[in-house]
Amino acid sequence: MLFRWSKLLAITVLLLFSLLSFTGQADAAASTYITKGNTTSKVVALTFDDGSDGTNINKILGTLKTNNIKATFFLTGSGINHHPSWIRNIANAGHQVGNHSYSHPDFTKISIAAMQSELARTETAYKNVTGKSTKPIFRAPFGASNATVLKGVGDAGYTHTIQWNIDTIDWRGLSSTEITNKVVNNIVPGSIVLMHTGAGASGTPGALPGMISKLKAKGYKFVTISELLKLPSTGGGATYTVKAGDTLYGIAKKYNVTVAALAKANNITNYNLIRVGQVLVIPGTTTPTPPPATTVKYTVKAGDTLYSIASKYNTTVAAIASTNKITNTNLISIGQVLIIPVKQAPPPVTTVKYTVKAGDTLYSIAKKYNTTVTAIAKANSITNVNSIRVGQVLIIPR
Repeated sequence: MLFRWSKLLAITVLLLFSLLSFTGQADAAASTYITKGNTTSKVVALTFDDGSDGTNINKILGTLKTNNIKATFFLTGSGINHHPSWIRNIANAGHQVGNHSYSHPDFTKISIAAMQSELARTETAYKNVTGKSTKPIFRAPFGASNATVLKGVGDAGYTHTIQWNIDTIDWRGLSSTEITNKVVNNIVPGSIVLMHTGAGASGTPGALPGMISKLKAKGYKFVTISELLKLPSTGGGATYTVKAGDTLYGIAKKYNVTVAALAKANNITNYNLIRVGQVLVIPGTTTPTPPPATTVKYTVKAGDTLYSIASKYNTTVAAIASTNKITNTNLISIGQVLIIPVKQAPPPVTTVKYTVKAGDTLYSIAKKYNTTVTAIAKANSITNVNSIRVGQVLIIPR
């Protein structure tokens, strides 16, 4: 009888131990919603959202480089695939990158599975182009967020959802002076400034130099989101998502790093406290290099240029020229067969129809359908992009 009771007691203790162990390893926490940094220091984070139209990326990068400033770019997967070489320029310049979804839907109106698919597709696209990760920061399309969104995003490994406290509304075509004034007149310590890279934000490249100069005169320094929030920076390194049963020691051993180094890289003060779903940065490692490019053949047609062919296949003029041993990039001949290095052939273009409503602009319609002003104008033979009329039916290339 004593043996039986001892056995039952042992089983009970074991069950309680297991229950307590897994209770400590809770599901991943909801993403933390941030509108500004909690600081009294005069620091500001300049952030840029990039859709499928990244027209001004290189102008923006030029100004940031001139002023030795690191900013934060929130990228869409469609934009990454539309202009991969410009995205590489962002990464190579050392700016921070966050996830802005793949096709820019309202996350409050889609399922958690759809949200996580959007995030995963963008993460994969960015890794294929740069070998780096968009984690741990996310910006919701349209800034639309709620508790369900924050939980779904947190479960996907995005620990912080980044809003803003200064919206330049540059996408409305505001002048450089208006954009500068919005920022300078509303700046406070820890501000997060929202700007855009697309053609619709035509005033942004011109606003940046004066904005930066005036903020410096006020004593402000420029930081990335990770620097503002004191988050561990991935630096392009590998990440690991904690699973049930993991310990910091076990993860450190797996990646041949020390527990102390792992804890330091992730701001962990209690070595025994990690949670299931937590995304850890692994110091001293690099993510896999992108897969080798595949090729397709293209026969040059009348009117083609090397640039138009490169744009069609989401590659660069330099890559095509190198592959085909072309020394003069302005000299190609009709009927010439080119080998095009691509990660994948471009998807077929589909179209939808849209009837113009009061208040619409070509830019707002392009943003809604995640395409470009140029593409819509071309599809509808529009010569003046500022001239559309209510009731007009537009063909939207997608």
